[in-house]
Amino acid sequence: MTERAIADRDIADALCEQVRSAYDARTPLRIVGGDTRAFYGRPVEGQALQMAEHSGIVSYDPVELVVTVRAGTRLSDLQEVLAEKHQMLGFEPPMFGEASTIGGAVATGLSGPRRPWAGAVRDFVLGTRIITQEGKLLRFGGEVMKNVAGYDLSRLMAGAQGTLGVLTDISFKVLPIPTATHSLRLTIGLGEALKKLAELGRKPLPITAAAWHHGELFLRLEGGKSSVAATQASLGGEPLDASFWQELRDHTHAFFTCSADQSLWRLSLPPNTAPLALDIPEADIFYDWAGSQRWLKTTLDASTLRDACSAVGGHATCYTPQLQGGAADPFTPLNAVVEKYHRNLKAELDAHGIFNPGRLYAAF
Repeated sequence: MTERAIADRDIADALCEQVRSAYDARTPLRIVGGDTRAFYGRPVEGQALQMAEHSGIVSYDPVELVVTVRAGTRLSDLQEVLAEKHQMLGFEPPMFGEASTIGGAVATGLSGPRRPWAGAVRDFVLGTRIITQEGKLLRFGGEVMKNVAGYDLSRLMAGAQGTLGVLTDISFKVLPIPTATHSLRLTIGLGEALKKLAELGRKPLPITAAAWHHGELFLRLEGGKSSVAATQASLGGEPLDASFWQELRDHTHAFFTCSADQSLWRLSLPPNTAPLALDIPEADIFYDWAGSQRWLKTTLDASTLRDACSAVGGHATCYTPQLQGGAADPFTPLNAVVEKYHRNLKAELDAHGIFNPGRLYAAF
């Protein structure tokens, strides 16, 4: 795969025209890329704004570690181009299918196992081109790590679920692929594992992923050859196939298969949070991000989970709200102050509510 092998199509003008028409007619738009992340968030009713044809590498400078890509470009194609230059997307975005696009990856704001050590999606977004509510194509940010006064709209789009505008082009900072890598597994109980992870976190070790499940601690070491080798010798353990991290990232690991009466939840918690007092079997909890991200398969109701998370400063997201008959809102309700800012921002950037209405919250 090369830059030229990726279909190079710029349909920004047609997209702008469709948005202008929707704005004038007050027609809701459902922004669609590969449609592989439709499960995440609330369903949207509206006219489809198809982004998949808007694809291609706009520019790529491996020396400066910067790439600009159209939003409809397949994530797998972009990663292949970067790999040819021994580079990668530092936030390790999940792929939920071959049709997965880079625009969808940014819009959902989801990051993979490397997130606590490298940064989140918005940390790597340098600039964007966005179609505004009036159908204008505007550029925000650039191709350097610099912010300006006012809204940092480029990074604000990360995780906004397409509710604030239409991403057409995104510029990213990319990272070199590490020289050496080694994954390992240790047989260890949960309490001891969390204690060990806290200790390892205080040391300058080349750890780029850490997870625990059902009596086993999984670690990924990446960096210089000598550093990885020394840490590997110190930690010991059994070798682990590197595909484990891809399976965890993309939810293809066997853990993510729920029974008919279970829902899948993601708990986002502060570092070094102790196990929560929830009536859930150990086998139905997967600790990722050194324990800060926890996946649960459970029949517990939303309020029980969210109250437990809120008590320690975290929040809970339901990845399968449809399995609870719609009883579980995917996202934790906002407090009054934050909701006010959300509403004001939505009103400023999408006054008629045409962009993915209700995707994040039913009211806006």
